[in-house]
Amino acid sequence: MNFFKFGKGPAKVEIKLDKEELRASHQMQNVEAKKGKGTMLVPVYPGSAPISGTVVIRTNKPVEHIGIKIEHFGVAELLYDRSKQEFSSIVRELAPPGVLSGKDELTFAFKNVEKPYESYEGINVNLRYFVRVTITRSYNSNITKEKHFWIQRPVIVPEINNHIKMEVGIEDCLHIEFEYNKSKYHLNDIVIGKIFFLLVRIKIKHMELAIVKREQAGSGSNVITENETMSKFEIMDGAPVRGESIPVRLFLSSFPLVPTQRDVCNKFSVRFYLNLVLVDEEERRYFKQQEITIWRKAVDEK
Repeated sequence: MNFFKFGKGPAKVEIKLDKEELRASHQMQNVEAKKGKGTMLVPVYPGSAPISGTVVIRTNKPVEHIGIKIEHFGVAELLYDRSKQEFSSIVRELAPPGVLSGKDELTFAFKNVEKPYESYEGINVNLRYFVRVTITRSYNSNITKEKHFWIQRPVIVPEINNHIKMEVGIEDCLHIEFEYNKSKYHLNDIVIGKIFFLLVRIKIKHMELAIVKREQAGSGSNVITENETMSKFEIMDGAPVRGESIPVRLFLSSFPLVPTQRDVCNKFSVRFYLNLVLVDEEERRYFKQQEITIWRKAVDEK
């Protein structure tokens, strides 16, 4: 947060987004500030919303400038090599050359600006949206101020949402079949399924189900993959017998999930997997992963 305080700079710049002060707590997102300055609350908007507001500039003495502009940015940042890619950049002129004195208020609006991706904060990558005001001066350094906001992209219910059914096992030792009611889930959905034991010739101690988030950042030979377990819980304790079935019921709203994103700007992907793990009495682990899609449901959908 870059504030120019009187006595330390020629002007103080504040960016106010329309109706920001009226937004409820669930319409604000806590994100990391730049340069290790802790966190900041930023307003949340749907991807289709216009971004508009007012720039307030206060000065304690006249400040000459050769123009004031505001820019709307969408940026994907790779944290491990500090590279950035701008996928959206639009500029609006706020004022022609002149003199700032006392208090000036300048309105702006970015309408029908495409915001193709959902905001994201990850381990090795961030996707941010912000506006930046620049007061350009001839003989002195420019004055800049940024205001970040968070974009969410609700989608309609997928038309095709097939259930998942697979058979896995070890020859002559273990044969199980698992099925889940669908392959695409919204953030507050429930995963419902069953696990069937068709052949059990090993001594299984317990079974657990986990949701794993896989973040891939970079491209080519420079891809970095991070797996993060979002949840893990035991769904069976003790040895199953042939013909037994174990029900699965997992409430996704209990976990800090985000929508799936694939090949964003050719920079990163975020995918989710249901990870089924069986552990035998010798602590050997047998597992099977199945990718699922997470999406954000529109507010007015039932």
